[in-house]
Amino acid sequence: MTPAPRIQIDLDAPTPANRQIVDQLRTRLVEGAVAPGDVLPSVRRLAVDLGVHFNTVADAYRTLADEGWLDVSQGRGVRVLARVAPSANPETRNLFRQRLRQLAAEGLAQGLSSASISRELTAMAESMKS
Repeated sequence: MTPAPRIQIDLDAPTPANRQIVDQLRTRLVEGAVAPGDVLPSVRRLAVDLGVHFNTVADAYRTLADEGWLDVSQGRGVRVLARVAPSANPETRNLFRQRLRQLAAEGLAQGLSSASISRELTAMAESMKS
């Protein structure tokens, strides 16, 4: 089995634990830190490791399976799939643009410069190229 990707859950955060798991795993999948064919910890194993209910992990794995990232099979474990990214539709682009604009505004309000935000976005995009 592949070593478990490092996931940290903040139970005091406003973001639900299952969403934290999805977001962190999706990031590792996109970055290539977790690759097709890798086997992830079972639902129960990851739940114990994170200190959350197994339904929380099961829901996160189901979400990623629905997105085409994982094959979740009872008794066979959780395997990372080779995923072909879908084509983005205009609604997806608009939603992304809106979320990105909100994050940039938050960064600017916290004192980041627009140049530093631009550099971070460029670096992230470059590191995630397939």
